[in-house]
Amino acid sequence: MSKVVSGFLKFTFLAIILMAFDRSEAQGLLKMGFYRTTCPTAEQIVRDTVNKAVTANPGMAAGIIRLYFHDCFVRGCDASLLLKPVRGSEGESEQDSLANAGTLRGLEIIDQAKARLEAKCPNTVSCADILAFAARDSTNIVGGFSYDIPSGRRDGRVSNINDVHLPGPHSDLDTLKSSFVEKGLSVRDLVALSGAHSIGRAGCNSVVSRLYFFNGNGTDPSLDPKYATILKRKCPKRQLSRKTELDLVTPNRLDNQYYRNIKQQRVLFSSDEALVDSTITAKMVTNYAKNPTAWRKDFAAAMVRLGSLDVLTGTRGEIRKKCGAVN
Repeated sequence: MSKVVSGFLKFTFLAIILMAFDRSEAQGLLKMGFYRTTCPTAEQIVRDTVNKAVTANPGMAAGIIRLYFHDCFVRGCDASLLLKPVRGSEGESEQDSLANAGTLRGLEIIDQAKARLEAKCPNTVSCADILAFAARDSTNIVGGFSYDIPSGRRDGRVSNINDVHLPGPHSDLDTLKSSFVEKGLSVRDLVALSGAHSIGRAGCNSVVSRLYFFNGNGTDPSLDPKYATILKRKCPKRQLSRKTELDLVTPNRLDNQYYRNIKQQRVLFSSDEALVDSTITAKMVTNYAKNPTAWRKDFAAAMVRLGSLDVLTGTRGEIRKKCGAVN
């Protein structure tokens, strides 16, 4: 092995160790029951608000979990995604980005929970923690399992469109892995969290290239032919403003059906299909397809790790009065 390659491997290994240390330190700054004395009913208020909203519209669970991921993956879990664009100001917010514009669901549910908490415990519970609680509660409602998540996050004051660099529906496996590793998350976290694609909907424009324009004007051969036919009925070539479910089998249930769909080549995004492009990730997909308990355990653990990314604690940041605007 050359000295250059050896040095690069050592640097990469050290970088991963440092990121893992940073994440562990962040988790240590957060704690279970953070609001036990300052706002004892905080988590219950969020739970009640989410239960009411998701029971009325199960699709909101997917929206809330997506908000959580899109927030934590950009600038960390600081509720920067929740800041509404301020027209006439310099720059655009995260909500204006291609990944978020016109597709964010559940913002009003977070606002409702915040309003109730401000009435009960003013200037106490952060929007970042509300979002973390809401994602956990959404998981429980549509998935039937829950997890404990520490709190103590504070809200950021910055939201910039230029900070949004999220893996997309057409990302290949190397891109997906590097985006997670750069955040201090593992490949297992990547595969486990991808299971959130067992719920929710997507615009037909996100799958048009696989259905109609693969290699020019064909259909992606990695799609199961019967599944492709169903998608074409749901997403006609000239009606791409429509939406389709990510999982046609159990569309409102957060479960391991997603991994069975991957093995059957019945997933919407090429980024989902990419999870079988390596031996390691393919084995994880097979394991989760067979073992729902293993997937739930890993998904819950990954959601907690996701919630520790670059958090603001102590006196950093603020506790917003309204989630859509800085104080």
